[in-house]
Amino acid sequence: MKRVKAACICQTLHFMLKDGEEHLYAVKQVKDEVEKYKRDLERNHTQYKIVEQTEQPDGSIIVKVIKQYNSAPVGDYLN
Repeated sequence: MKRVKAACICQTLHFMLKDGEEHLYAVKQVKDEVEKYKRDLERNHTQYKIVEQTEQPDGSIIVKVIKQYNSAPVGDYLN
């Protein structure tokens, strides 16, 4: 029998500007979406670590995150 001792998932998320929106409004929407993503992680009690967050020249944002996989223990992954 095997059991998961620790598990995390590494993701690179690209929060892109919505087409057809005025640029400044679209940039604000992206920033709001990133903050909502972080709040949702906290609200769901998901352990996570933002490794990198980079704003692109067009205003979109790339976030590299290591987060808890389902409800598995994270072990040393987030240290």
